[in-house]
Amino acid sequence: MQTADYLKILKDEIHSTVFATVDENGLPEARVIDIMLVDSDSLYFITAKGKRFYKQLMEQGFAAISGMTGGDHSLDKKAVSVRGKIRNIGNKKLEEVFTENSYMNDIYPNMESRNVLEVFQMYEGQGEYFDLSVKPICRETFYLGENHGTHTDTHGFYVTDKCNQCGKCFSECPQSCIDVTEGKVSINQAHCLHCGRCYEICPKKAILKRGEES
Repeated sequence: MQTADYLKILKDEIHSTVFATVDENGLPEARVIDIMLVDSDSLYFITAKGKRFYKQLMEQGFAAISGMTGGDHSLDKKAVSVRGKIRNIGNKKLEEVFTENSYMNDIYPNMESRNVLEVFQMYEGQGEYFDLSVKPICRETFYLGENHGTHTDTHGFYVTDKCNQCGKCFSECPQSCIDVTEGKVSINQAHCLHCGRCYEICPKKAILKRGEES
């Protein structure tokens, strides 16, 4: 899938998401915000100028977003998380927001009441998509913004040359996503939970977190 596909899931299948920023004391603060619009590589949401959330967005220019489809017993569990740069685009796209999200007309029924609202765009960042309804799970990374093709994923774990192919990591992996068939042990990142079990139990300390020196 492409970035646009992940963002469409975020808007159409999840819609109400948790946004995280930090407060004036540097502590995390979260609230539920609807994703109103998306395009090929950015997303849009609104908030009122009097809210603490608005002030934080204006000062920080950054946010993290997470959401998941389905309830506790749903067989269709997809999760999308994105973190990235935010900018205020004022009332641009506000009419489109109300056209595509008709329920907002009941909350802000006239143009006068909508004067307190402004649209924000997340225009650059990195996201992760999980499909928990398949076994093993599907995990994919995607990027927002013009430079999305130049990013390198630095999350998860990898196997170094210290590996002696003992097979312990393979037997302990909850997703069975460690490949031992090619004569060299490797981790299938598309199915990895990033739980760190292989990292913890490797007797040779041959598995490292991405970003660590070998």
